[in-house]
Amino acid sequence: MCRGLAALSTSCLERAKQLKSRLGILLHKPALGHETESFTKPEQSTKPRNSSEDVLEWRKSFDHLLKSKTGVATFHAFLKTEFSEENLEFWLACEEFKKSRSKSKLSSKAHRIFKEFVQNEAPKEVNIDHETREITRKNLAAATSSCFNAAQAKTRTLMEKDSYPRFLKSASYQDLMEQATSCSTSKRLHT
Repeated sequence: MCRGLAALSTSCLERAKQLKSRLGILLHKPALGHETESFTKPEQSTKPRNSSEDVLEWRKSFDHLLKSKTGVATFHAFLKTEFSEENLEFWLACEEFKKSRSKSKLSSKAHRIFKEFVQNEAPKEVNIDHETREITRKNLAAATSSCFNAAQAKTRTLMEKDSYPRFLKSASYQDLMEQATSCSTSKRLHT
């Protein structure tokens, strides 16, 4: 990853350090509230990447962003500025919930997620239609790992169609992308 590091210009090294620092700050902040802590472990990308490659991948698709731990943390920070972080927190809670193997804990976890995100007047109520909310409520009677699928799909679509494009246009992402592009170009020229 760093074989051409000695050949990189000083300005690129400084930009790389700034990028690493900015992304590092996001990773060390408690990403989501302590109530949802057990639900907030995003999937790790399967191949190791450096920060600049990762940042550039996020613009390719919403899935690329969601598969990156740093991408999720950065997107979450952006959503907080828009006061809409509950959508991502709910999506992450559902992803973690699907991994539950204990039948005895499945029901209690489902009810906790429902109370926090889905029910009317929930502390972090997600924006879903009445029909989806009702389907989800009925699914709690016999909680399975798929009981939130409809609601999760609605919030994912909302994020992908609404929040994600704004995130890509945001000054914070544009700044990260500019730094990543600059370092990536410099690395290619010096290797």
